[in-house]
Amino acid sequence: MTSSAISASVTSRLCEIVGAANVASDFAQLATYEIDRKLPAAAVRPGSSEEVAEIVKFAASEKLALVATGARTKLGIGYTPSCYDLALDMTRLNKVIAYDPGDLTLSVEAGVPLAKLAQVLAEHRQFLPLPVPFVNRTTIGGLIASGVDSPLRQFYGTARDFLLGMEYVTGEGVATKSGGRVVKNVTGYDIHKLMIGALGTLGVITRVNFKTFPMPLATRGFIARFPTVENALEMRRRIAQSALTPLTLEIFSPRVAELFSSDAASHYERAPMPANVISNTEWALTTGYAGNERVLERFANDLKRMAQESGATGATTLADNLPPAWARKREFVPIALASSPATTIMKISVPPMRMKDALAAAQKAAESSNLGWAAMARGVGIIYFAILPNDHTEEYRERVANATGATQEACAKLTGHATIPWAPAEWKHTLQIWGPPRPDAAQMQKIKSVFDPQNILSPGRFAGGI
Repeated sequence: MTSSAISASVTSRLCEIVGAANVASDFAQLATYEIDRKLPAAAVRPGSSEEVAEIVKFAASEKLALVATGARTKLGIGYTPSCYDLALDMTRLNKVIAYDPGDLTLSVEAGVPLAKLAQVLAEHRQFLPLPVPFVNRTTIGGLIASGVDSPLRQFYGTARDFLLGMEYVTGEGVATKSGGRVVKNVTGYDIHKLMIGALGTLGVITRVNFKTFPMPLATRGFIARFPTVENALEMRRRIAQSALTPLTLEIFSPRVAELFSSDAASHYERAPMPANVISNTEWALTTGYAGNERVLERFANDLKRMAQESGATGATTLADNLPPAWARKREFVPIALASSPATTIMKISVPPMRMKDALAAAQKAAESSNLGWAAMARGVGIIYFAILPNDHTEEYRERVANATGATQEACAKLTGHATIPWAPAEWKHTLQIWGPPRPDAAQMQKIKSVFDPQNILSPGRFAGGI
């Protein structure tokens, strides 16, 4: 591992801002902030948005690069930072600032754990539809900055669809607000939405305002098994053209059954996977739905009919045994990451009607390079394609580079886009992590220069070296 160094005067100033107990500089502590085998010279834990602004302002004056972190579950996304002097640990900013259950609005600091927030909302039978991977550890700020989606995207959309406003600190140390705290106050430009998925390259998120949602009355799951992906996609098409509005809809490739029954999966969900609901030899369409008893009955009957008409070999309805199966669906990414010594995961975005072609292209590219794979395809056209090499050698790196490059080229022809959110650190320099060069790269760079003129915020992690 490599690390940068800072002077004693810099450390002293950081201690003045947050207190000596909240500044770390020894190797053991810094190792927990590692990004792709690169360590910061110090880690600092602010306790307020004012301290965040002061730290960033000081870092800008000293030209110190910093990366904002939370639970550090998604630091592997993106390129290795070109410079990494300070880790800005946001976990002390962990307060629920305002919550109005009657108005369905919520304001929280960036370091609030998603699991803690879920408990607060559950007391009023409300929730945020953000069951993202690593759900038991992730923080709100990290969730927003990484832009990772969840199975509930099918019905509720992504965070940008119910994020009302945000407070953040720019690269000049300026505390900024955008949006509002209630729906009726959200007018003008949604500047804060630029922060979603930007990996902290435009600003340090300190506070986020959300619209919340009532919990469903009751939920059920339905899994249909098919001999081919074409059959599974046919059922997806039938659901999309029907009056049904499922909460979730994913299609899984055969090998996912092996991953979901593995030791890796048990780390994220201890309860065993329900038996005989997915198979190592068949594709599976999984969907979740909610409502009163009458709605649940209609869903079940319509889904069974659609499954039969689409060529299903079998189907299962999940009720009490739903959580273990759906937890694995949510945690597909970390389970896949733990299932191979060099897992490389592509995120493919294509129009839903092009999913068949995208999956075929990715499968062909992987198998042509003699690579194992598993896939999860969301009904909205997002595919997580996990390449599972048997080893971490240079030979496998070349195979993965060939497979991902071919897949990205094929997706571009399908009017889609393919990135590589997760890959071994030492392989990233030979992979197109953010996909082929973008035509809007110049505009993106201009935005970066406005928000972070000295390029101190997570430099180099985003597309185009931003």
